[in-house]
Amino acid sequence: MADDKIISKTMSLWLRHRPEAAGLTLDEAGWTDVDGLLAAFVGKRIACDWERLLAIVETSDKQRFELSADGARIRARQGHSVAVTLDWPQVAPPELLFHGTVARFLPAIRAEGLRPMRRHHVHLSPDEATATIVGNRRGEAVVLTVRAGAMAAAGRAFFLTGNGVWLTDGVPAEFLVGI
Repeated sequence: MADDKIISKTMSLWLRHRPEAAGLTLDEAGWTDVDGLLAAFVGKRIACDWERLLAIVETSDKQRFELSADGARIRARQGHSVAVTLDWPQVAPPELLFHGTVARFLPAIRAEGLRPMRRHHVHLSPDEATATIVGNRRGEAVVLTVRAGAMAAAGRAFFLTGNGVWLTDGVPAEFLVGI
């Protein structure tokens, strides 16, 4: 039986990057039918029923997914490489936000700032602890401090997702502290 981490990673792949790998279709806001997702798990011989799916969505520490109010649809909250238009509110950010990365990316970040790469937005954390967790996924974390308040004052937009991740189109190097 697949563990919850495998199911979550599979959902991330399908709902963020490759819905066609599961025979899913995402609407313009990234939603797909829960029944279709559960059928895709059956087709891939991954044991995941409604109760298990609900438990993964509700108890995941990263809160990557959300269900529609009626429980009929599901989507990834952010991190898409496929074209979707998410409806997160534009919000004035706090003065500082944080980004977790690793040392090997610092030369490019110094030269170009933070870019979304294959995603739609750069993801920022509200605190250093969360950014450290994010950075540790690829090695020993380096946490960058982003002068988000100054960026907003310069006209850059910020969006706040339902799970507390801050999104922006990019972070020019001049808004990064100490790199």
